[in-house]
Amino acid sequence: MTEQQRGKLKVYMSYAAGVGKTYKMLEEAHCLKSQGKDVVIGYFESHHRPDTIAKAAGLEVVPRKQMTQNGAVLEEMDTDAILARHPQVCVVDELRHTNAPGSKRTKRWEDVIALLDAGINVMTTLDIQYLESLNDEVRCITGIDVQETVPDWLMHSADEVVMVDLTPRALLHRLERGVIYKEDQGQEDEQELFREPTLVALRELALREAAHEVEQRLEESEAPPGSQEDLERQVGKRHKILIYLTADPKTAMAIRRGRRISDFLDVECFAVAVQMPDNSTQSDRDAVERHLNFARNLHIETRMLEGRDAASLVIDFARQNQVTQIFVTRPRLSRFFSRDPVHRMIDLAKDMQIVIVSDRDPVNRTLPSTNSAAGNRQ
Repeated sequence: MTEQQRGKLKVYMSYAAGVGKTYKMLEEAHCLKSQGKDVVIGYFESHHRPDTIAKAAGLEVVPRKQMTQNGAVLEEMDTDAILARHPQVCVVDELRHTNAPGSKRTKRWEDVIALLDAGINVMTTLDIQYLESLNDEVRCITGIDVQETVPDWLMHSADEVVMVDLTPRALLHRLERGVIYKEDQGQEDEQELFREPTLVALRELALREAAHEVEQRLEESEAPPGSQEDLERQVGKRHKILIYLTADPKTAMAIRRGRRISDFLDVECFAVAVQMPDNSTQSDRDAVERHLNFARNLHIETRMLEGRDAASLVIDFARQNQVTQIFVTRPRLSRFFSRDPVHRMIDLAKDMQIVIVSDRDPVNRTLPSTNSAAGNRQ
């Protein structure tokens, strides 16, 4: 399938539930329908909000697929039915949703990719706290460990990102009036987000992300190939980032940070691990493999090097690939500093910047994954 045939992705983004992403998306769907476009709702979550329910009226809805789990009936978006129906435009609410066990795909964003690959245009919604690279920053702001995330590359590949905004004070007034959640919906976990300082910080994060998306798109559209602006951008791309992968659990944070910085700088990013013979446990090897898979899921180029001197191998690889920044986790405290490869990397990498990723640990709460349609909150 050629690039022209692929569907276009439009993301309605905000910083919290209740701001109006779904309403705006449905408003756009009606506008497209009035222009003669073939529009369907593939998945829509009303959360019992009367205005949102009313806005969905008049749009064709593809029935959900019912699945049974532990005696309970769960409803998921029927991607196969949408593909068979093949509309021009499909509305898909709650991009970050995790599908019920037994579904063909694990995540709803994977279903969206299937629709796009089939040439169907998709409109969808996402709150900023579910963007993968912001996971650590969101945890520091909110104290909540978000379990459901969407990879940054999908957001960056979107043809259009619309920031739906509302002041935190106005959002809190909506919450007080019962517009966002009904009293019996039991939103204790997510209502932890509804504190004005938290909302202000999340809104700033969302606005910053939206500004970055706009800036990137303007640079791409205003710099024709061969122009001075294009040449300057290509010079900037000579900078490269390397993330050193180990069994340390904090490595996931380094991966997210490195990926985010590489996106902002628009530069290449590598994730590199070292396999040292007879010098690691099975548990460590499994942890490194998980980190390699995590990096691959974020579309980072991965490499596994083999040898006994991890520091020299990583630095040699970095020099051969013109790496300018290396992201590492904080080295272990020990009387024998030379035993941790990170200490030796700092000594060896005189011509590179070593970034030791901060490991701040706020009070941790878990925002649970939701596998049923009734359990999702957006």
